Amino acid sequence: MGKQRVLSGVQPTGNYHLGNYLGAIRNWVEGQSEYENYLFVADLHAITVPHDPTQLAADTYTLAALYLACGLDLNHSTIFVQSHVSAHSELTWLLNCITPLNWLQDMIQFKEKAVKQGENVSAGLLDYPVLMAADILLYQADKVPVGEDQKQHLELTRDIAARLNHQFGKPDHQPVLKLPDPLIRKEGARVMSLADGTRKMSKSDPSELSRISLLDSPEQIQYKIKRCKTDPIRGLTFDDPARPECNNLLTLYTLLSGKRKEDVAVECQDMGWGQFKPLLTDTIIESLKPIQEKYQVITADKSYLESVLRDGGEKARAIANQTLSQVKAALGYSLPL
Repeated sequence: MGKQRVLSGVQPTGNYHLGNYLGAIRNWVEGQSEYENYLFVADLHAITVPHDPTQLAADTYTLAALYLACGLDLNHSTIFVQSHVSAHSELTWLLNCITPLNWLQDMIQFKEKAVKQGENVSAGLLDYPVLMAADILLYQADKVPVGEDQKQHLELTRDIAARLNHQFGKPDHQPVLKLPDPLIRKEGARVMSLADGTRKMSKSDPSELSRISLLDSPEQIQYKIKRCKTDPIRGLTFDDPARPECNNLLTLYTLLSGKRKEDVAVECQDMGWGQFKPLLTDTIIESLKPIQEKYQVITADKSYLESVLRDGGEKARAIANQTLSQVKAALGYSLPL
């Protein structure tokens, strides 16, 4: 029996930060040898909100390079660009036609983002969970790494797959689409903003001080940690609902230092912020240094990066097109001669 297949992607929208790394990419790296991994740059998702067309391609290459710099191994992971596999868009249309509209209108993230965009909200923002479902189902993924805030999208993916299997699958045959399961790592799955410990660290936050970007210089990291939100209480503790920033910064230190939570709790219980912030700053700088050094090597050889994405795209298309043909056959389409 072969390895289970894992599928995931990140949007190329710049400002890749510790939340992306600790909540997703590092988890992929640590578990990659256990699975057959298909990891993509989600550039189709990137245009569901206003974007800069002069930056999209550059951001795509930056993210692909960061995947490699963070430790993704091509012996275990296939890296590709979403828009380079046309089956993503085609399957999205087919799934659109069996997905009830109210399922999409009930999605929490759509409601939140639609309020911010007002009259400029696009049909793509409403529909992107179907594109996400197509991303996952094309590769017949067994597991999808998701944070707690993304579980609703995976549940929708399972509902869409089950609906297609029920309506168009044959009872005596294998289901057309596999229903994926979540792969959730509780610790570090949700890294919070440096400006507000109750909100998730986000690329879309207008303040650069809210996040540590993976390519920030030591000086930038030091400045951001000095300015990050804290509280006036001496002694640092985890899991105090009245101290969300304290919990967040301790969690960052725990994850990046490699220490156990219990040991960090003892180490920091009597510290003030003046003592802890330099410790956290040094830990972040040392953790990001090897990533930044490898990133510089990779981006200095664009032909290598292009070859990785070309080979990854070919491998991804082979699997995606097979699934697409199965779905089209189930729906009754005549396939190309």
